[in-house]
Amino acid sequence: MANGSGGGSYPSGGGGGLRMSNNINANNLNTDSSSSPVNVPKMDALIIPVTMEVPCDSRGQRMWWAFLASSMVTFFGGLFIILLWRTLKYLWTVCCHCGVKSKEAQKINGGGDTQADGACKPTDEKEENVAAEVGWMTSVKDWAGVMISAQTLTGRVLVVLVFALSIGALVIYFIDSSNPIESCQNFYKDFTLQIDMAFNVFFLLYFGLRFIAANDKLWFWLEVNSVVDFFTVPPVFVSVYLNRSWLGLRFLRALRLIQFSEILQFLNILKTSNSIKLVNLCSIFISTWLTAAGFIHLVENSGDPWENFQNNQQLTYWECVYLLMVTMSTVGYGDVYAKTTLGRLFMVFFILGGLAMFASYVPEIIELIGNRKKYGGSYSAVSGRKHIVVCGHITLESVSNFLKDFLHKDRDDVNVEIVFLHNISPNLELEALFKRHFTQVEFYQGSVLNPHDLARVKIESADACLILANKYCADPDAEDASNIMRVISIKNYHPKIRIITQMLQYHNKAHLLNIPSWNWKEGDDAICLAELKLGFIAQSCLAPGLSTMLANLFSMRSFIKIEEDTWQKYYLEGVANEMYTEYLSSAFVGLSFPAVCELVFAKLKLLMIAIEYKSEKRESRSRKRILINPGNHVKIQEGTLGFFIASDAKEVKRAFFYCKACHDDITDPKRIKKCGCKRPKMSIYKRMKLACCFDCGRSERDCSCMSGSVHSNMDTLERTFPLSSVSVNDCSTSLRAFEDEQPSTLSPKKKQRNGGMRNSPNSSPKLMRHDPLLIPGNEQIDNMDANVKKYDSTGMFHWCPAKDIEKVILTRSEAAMTVLSGHVVVCIFGDVKSALIGLRNLVMPLRASNFHYHELKHIVFVGSLEYLRREWETLHNFPKVSILPGTPLSRADLRAVNINLCDMCVILSANQNNIDDASLQDKECILASLNIKSMQFDDSIGVLQANSQGFTPPGMDRSSPDNSPVHGLLRQPSITTGANIPIITELVNDSNVQFLDQDDDDDPDTELYLTQPFACGTAFAVSVLDSLMSATYFNDNILTLIRTLVTGGATPELEALIAEENALRGGYSTPQTLANRDRCRVAQLALYDGPFADLGDGGCYGDLFCKALKTYNMLCFGIYRLRDAHLSTPSQCTKRYVITNPPYEFELVPTDLIFCLMQFDHNAGQSRASLSHSSHSSYSSSKKSSSVHSIPSTANRPNRTKTRDSREKQNATRMNRMGQAEKKWFTDEPDNAYPRNIQIKPMSTHMANQINQYKSTSSLIPPIREVEDEC
Repeated sequence: MANGSGGGSYPSGGGGGLRMSNNINANNLNTDSSSSPVNVPKMDALIIPVTMEVPCDSRGQRMWWAFLASSMVTFFGGLFIILLWRTLKYLWTVCCHCGVKSKEAQKINGGGDTQADGACKPTDEKEENVAAEVGWMTSVKDWAGVMISAQTLTGRVLVVLVFALSIGALVIYFIDSSNPIESCQNFYKDFTLQIDMAFNVFFLLYFGLRFIAANDKLWFWLEVNSVVDFFTVPPVFVSVYLNRSWLGLRFLRALRLIQFSEILQFLNILKTSNSIKLVNLCSIFISTWLTAAGFIHLVENSGDPWENFQNNQQLTYWECVYLLMVTMSTVGYGDVYAKTTLGRLFMVFFILGGLAMFASYVPEIIELIGNRKKYGGSYSAVSGRKHIVVCGHITLESVSNFLKDFLHKDRDDVNVEIVFLHNISPNLELEALFKRHFTQVEFYQGSVLNPHDLARVKIESADACLILANKYCADPDAEDASNIMRVISIKNYHPKIRIITQMLQYHNKAHLLNIPSWNWKEGDDAICLAELKLGFIAQSCLAPGLSTMLANLFSMRSFIKIEEDTWQKYYLEGVANEMYTEYLSSAFVGLSFPAVCELVFAKLKLLMIAIEYKSEKRESRSRKRILINPGNHVKIQEGTLGFFIASDAKEVKRAFFYCKACHDDITDPKRIKKCGCKRPKMSIYKRMKLACCFDCGRSERDCSCMSGSVHSNMDTLERTFPLSSVSVNDCSTSLRAFEDEQPSTLSPKKKQRNGGMRNSPNSSPKLMRHDPLLIPGNEQIDNMDANVKKYDSTGMFHWCPAKDIEKVILTRSEAAMTVLSGHVVVCIFGDVKSALIGLRNLVMPLRASNFHYHELKHIVFVGSLEYLRREWETLHNFPKVSILPGTPLSRADLRAVNINLCDMCVILSANQNNIDDASLQDKECILASLNIKSMQFDDSIGVLQANSQGFTPPGMDRSSPDNSPVHGLLRQPSITTGANIPIITELVNDSNVQFLDQDDDDDPDTELYLTQPFACGTAFAVSVLDSLMSATYFNDNILTLIRTLVTGGATPELEALIAEENALRGGYSTPQTLANRDRCRVAQLALYDGPFADLGDGGCYGDLFCKALKTYNMLCFGIYRLRDAHLSTPSQCTKRYVITNPPYEFELVPTDLIFCLMQFDHNAGQSRASLSHSSHSSYSSSKKSSSVHSIPSTANRPNRTKTRDSREKQNATRMNRMGQAEKKWFTDEPDNAYPRNIQIKPMSTHMANQINQYKSTSSLIPPIREVEDEC
């Protein structure tokens, strides 16, 4: 092909050649002033310009055929040699095969043995030489294969370099395409030709390596890459020889783009199948497009050879690219088209393949790009800003609940970015939620099980990883297994990352302990929803409404102000309180915990309920412990962390900024800010004196607690009592010893008011608190029996030997004859296929060891026996548990267990998550609740009870030796309707709470915490526990505090033990295990009678708080008030609602019940233990309500003692007339807690029915005839 275009003048950048007419001769050549003189001889064909600088053919004849011939000769010559070699090799193989066969025939015939032996030697030598030659060639071949296979670093570098140079050669072609097709060029002066020559020399070497490594030389010769080399490498050498350049077939270098995806895979850039496929499609499409455009550019600028190249047209390369695109897309505007026959013929075939490729490749490319993950990028960490990763169950509900609590305005400035990682792209609603919080929330699509996705979200630099669980899944164990696998994957990628995960089942927490890098001491936490949910419900059995109060404390709620004087006003004021932590000011150092609580509440308007105590004992396993209302034996140390209940975090800062010198006279707590004075360290004498002043209730100036001898011996005092913390368990520490030596300075009036109260600071409570074993006649001494196991091995729970389930099953008739009162009825829906809900978490808080045995409430399960058999393995070590097979929807079963006399009825369901319709998930619980509320009961037994108890106030039990005002529940003397039965119902769907109370006006869209059933503590939903995720992240101590309050004392050691044996292990009582009983618990304080009756009628809550704290070391933190107590007219409604942390000046009413944290009373069971050895103890113990906690009142103590003595004598006479079997009814020992087949005295049918309707306490009562005789 000629280099000229066939017409027109010499193109300047158009790509066409120069065409001269036949009648122009060399002597008559017109020249241009701006160009060099050109001598063109007369020719009958196309000629090219010849200059003195670039000496070409003097005749100016085109040499395109020489370039093409070099490629053709190379290709066909090599092909011929390969085919010839194969043919000769085949013939040689056939000949050798025939010779071998003839030799074998001769050997078989037996002839020519001598000749054959002589001929074997040269044959063997030839075979050895061939073998050596083959071994050498194989080594070279293997080396060449390694060099080009990209299996080694050298090979990868070589492959990438070849591809890069191929793209470079293609770029040079794009540059040269603006020049004529053929032109004279000097190799030594043309820079682009030199670079192209260097590239092609490298390609030639690489071609040799590929040829050596190829197993099949023929197929290698016909490969696309080989064909590209044949038509691009030889023409370069011809260009150097002829001093001219031909654009020719150099466009074939574009076919190298097909290998682009392979190169990216070698570089480990492409990893997914979609990305590889996308790059393959794009590279094939583009390389085909550019190659075809190069061919059109060549033929259209050259013309047809048979037309003497006269029909050419000037087209740039990019115009040809445009022509091919409109041709493939079948648009064909017609502005650019092919004129040459070769061009049109090529277009005919190209449009067939190009159209097919365009129609198939382009839609697939668009689909892959469209399906590309919208959230598939990587997180870019912001300097100075932490981020957390949230994964697991990511839905609109779970994310909205999490963000609402995590980003609440009551928290301090949350400078944390939230990164959500989920393998499913968000729907439109969830995407809109992310966009509303785009400044702090990002979403990435991926899985935490994929290390690549973990790297995308920068998990190694994340502050924590939070894993959300699907609370509504049908298979909780499978959901827990998924979350455990997520933990394993994350910990395997980065062992030091802090993980907070939700777990549905308590027994699955044990699997987390198998992960080597799981460490709860480093902040890893597992929030078990079943454990906390059932623990909240269990605490509501002891103190109704507590579940609502605790749920509101760790949930961030905004304050909603209501002007009207309604119950919602006081409830919402309490809802605005949350739980915070803050370090205490040095002004509190040396003060006792009750003194600091009183000061903080009265002065700072804060409520402190616990501290983080640093133990100085070296043998202590953990130096830091959370002590909830520890009492006056604990002194505040430097840097003590306090747990506060307040409305926002800014208020809690007052405890840190408080300075006695600057803020002592400030009455407005809002004015307590950081002061500029230097706070000198108080001497030990100053701190001890200040602590003593708070204990005695006097000012520092007027206090005379410190004797003159102490003032005169300051040096000795400071040497004797160094500035250090006081051990909780050491009753002989310096500060405690010093206070014990001081005489009481209380006035006679105050002594009379506080006299004889066991927990009074001035009646040596520290001795009883620290060393209960030193108290003469204490019950703890009786518990120190080496042959009896009454508690588990940790001493945290009551324990009994494992019992067979058949021994605790009651028939309906046996349940009717078992006179129960003050018990807990658990209505459970479940069957053989239902998922286990973990009833052990419900029973454990009710069997905490900080209750005395006679204070334990009897638990009666009503439900499917098949389901309860599956749960029984975890329940058989707890005392006072019975089972009534039946259904909670049967009124006969409910009457048999005396549901009208229970302290609490709990309604649970294990079938809730097996229903697709959310509104029907709670149908069983709702039906059971409505069924109980519609029941009616006979009031005749209430009259009998009133007669038997004389004029005892409602809710009081005169059998209690102290007439304590502390009650688990304030109940009417007789319940005639089921609406007054205390019930707590578990719900899955929050909106179903509207069906529980038919008399409320709650809107279906009202949030759960704003509904009346939740405010009254009669409904509980697991969704309220979502707030614990963010609360635990900001302060891991919050979860520990909640679990301590809710579970009754579950510890990591106990969890490890349960993980090993799946059951509690009994242990012998030791001083160490018995010391674990000495912990506070939640109770309710009644105001209608007792020591606080004077404050119940219009008194101030702050006065009650201070009095209870000083007198009994009880810490009040809320009120359980009747719903209609604010009305001036009396109301028959018995519903109560929760008021959290009322202000100091809040007015009390006589019907209020006060939530309080009371100390463990060692003497509460002392009289119980002593009476159990007498013949009349059973009757007295049976009369004592399990709900009552003894706090003595000094009024009328002698008269009560005499009355009790005379009553006990009468009881002893009656008990002597009763059989031994009947005595077991009233025995309070664990072995006799489950009466079976008891013989009952004959009585009238009417009397038996009355007994079945109204029972006394948690055990059994004697026949009513004897009760009447006693009265």
